[in-house]
Amino acid sequence: MSSRDAIVAEIPRLRRYARALTGRADVADDLVQETLQRALEKWRLWQRERDLRPWLFSIMHNLHVDGRRRDHRIDFRDDDDLPVPVQRASQQDGLELRDLERALALLPTDQREVLLLVGLEELSYAEVARALKIPQGTVMSRLSRARVRLKALLAGEATPILKVVST
Repeated sequence: MSSRDAIVAEIPRLRRYARALTGRADVADDLVQETLQRALEKWRLWQRERDLRPWLFSIMHNLHVDGRRRDHRIDFRDDDDLPVPVQRASQQDGLELRDLERALALLPTDQREVLLLVGLEELSYAEVARALKIPQGTVMSRLSRARVRLKALLAGEATPILKVVST
């Protein structure tokens, strides 16, 4: 498989993660485009013996973090900004999916990133650690806290944690 084909094959995963990470399709598409542009600019730095996916997710993560720092935004989303599922199998499935999306949006960003990379993108702990440039133990700790918090949110037992960001 050529380098171009390898990158193109990862675009659906990049879009899915970006959409789950940002909660907005337009922002997610911009993030994917920036990620692909940066990957092509830095292509010579990619180590061919390593898997391409964690490298691309690492680029996306860094761009997302840089963008949040640059914009000095508070991590808060209105219910209207949450992605709407395209197709629902039944009304109950749709309600559960809505509840899951809202609960994911309430997780702290560091926990949500790890949970999505492990659960949604099926990356190993080691791959997530490399992508986010954190120790593998931190990945496992954040994942554990995210799972506990998500379970509590879905059961209606937890209140959201509001993060104060100074401007």
